[in-house]
Amino acid sequence: MTGATGRVALVTGASSGIGAATAGLLAARGMRVVVNYLRSAKAAEEVVAGIEAAGGRAMAVQADVREAAAIESMVEQVQAAWGGIDVLVHNALIPYAVKSFQDMTWEELGGKLDDEMRAAFAVTKAVLPAMTEQGWGRIIYIGTGLSRRPRENMIALGTSKAALEQFARYLAQELGPRGITVNVVAPGPVEDTRMASMADVFDDEHKQRQVAATPLGRLAHPADVAQAVAFYAGEDNAFMTGTTAAVNGGMY
Repeated sequence: MTGATGRVALVTGASSGIGAATAGLLAARGMRVVVNYLRSAKAAEEVVAGIEAAGGRAMAVQADVREAAAIESMVEQVQAAWGGIDVLVHNALIPYAVKSFQDMTWEELGGKLDDEMRAAFAVTKAVLPAMTEQGWGRIIYIGTGLSRRPRENMIALGTSKAALEQFARYLAQELGPRGITVNVVAPGPVEDTRMASMADVFDDEHKQRQVAATPLGRLAHPADVAQAVAFYAGEDNAFMTGTTAAVNGGMY
């Protein structure tokens, strides 16, 4: 894809699911991709191997995105190899409690909010200097439809991602003059992801209800979400910022 060649994209939480699909698609479009992971070194290396087998360029880098020092170290590693990061896709899923407000402790709700915002804050801070210096950047956060449409027992995730969406709008306003766009991709239920397994949403009956509520007749695949991310990450998409793309097959 013309123009994208050589851009460096960091995808957090890219060893599986939406992150892996996004890493593969951005690489196919000519970007050099940093596959960030926390624990799944083998899976991350498999994502890199898949990208390289298809003729793309990628590297796997371990870092806990909740820790500023770990992020700084990762960004330095990337800079040494490839230079500054042009595109940030912040996808890493931080664990959360699946329970009612009635049964939830402040540590569970407040802890998720703190982890969610701390990670977004730290990883964004780390990539901004290079983007600002060149007057070009793309920041994409992975949100969730649960921010706007509550579902039973998902208050910790929905509330923390709603905070992330608002954070993105403020950044879009502040960073626009620097040539940096900031957008959110908010999937509905997605098959084959950790979020699906954590929420245990895919017992058959529940899944059938979700499919029935989706005009397009199926749940999202990671590749569907990756398409929206890649659109926001591209050179051509120069005039959309502060927006949220709902990838839910018309469910809402």
